[in-house]
Amino acid sequence: MTWKPHATVAVVVEDTEGRFLLVEEISSGLVVFNQPAGHIEEDEAILDAVRRETLEETGYKVEPTHFLGLYTYKAPANGVTYHRFCYSARALEKVTDQLDDGIIAAHWLSLEEIAGLGDRLRSPLVLRCIEDYRNGRRFPLDVVVDAET
Repeated sequence: MTWKPHATVAVVVEDTEGRFLLVEEISSGLVVFNQPAGHIEEDEAILDAVRRETLEETGYKVEPTHFLGLYTYKAPANGVTYHRFCYSARALEKVTDQLDDGIIAAHWLSLEEIAGLGDRLRSPLVLRCIEDYRNGRRFPLDVVVDAET
C-alpha cells in the first residue's frame, strides 16, 4: 500500500472583538467544529485554497495575512495523515449564505467557547492553531512558495 498524505489548508480568522471564525460541520456522522479548512485542489495555489475554502465554508471573503505553520496530524478515526498549512487571515466581507455540503453553520466564538467544545473539535489542531496565533506565531506569506505553472 502506498502512503498518500493529504495536503490541507486551515484558516484562523479573528474579529475585532477577539472571536474566531469556526464552522460547525458533519464529519464521519458527527457534528464537530473546525476552522474553515479543506483539501488543496490539484494545480491550486495554496493561498487560493485559503480564500476558496473560507468562502465556501463560511460565506466570507478573506485576505491571508500570515503563515502560522505546517501541522501534521494522523486522524485516529480513519488513519489518514493530514498536512495542514495553517494561515491567519482578515475577514473582508460576508458575500453569501450559501455554504458547502456538510457545513451546518459558521460561528464567531471566543477562545473560552472554543476550549469548552472539548471533543467536539474536529481535531486537537483546531485549538493548537488558535493558541499559536494568540501566542504571536507569525511567518510571512512568502515562506511557502507555490511554483509557477
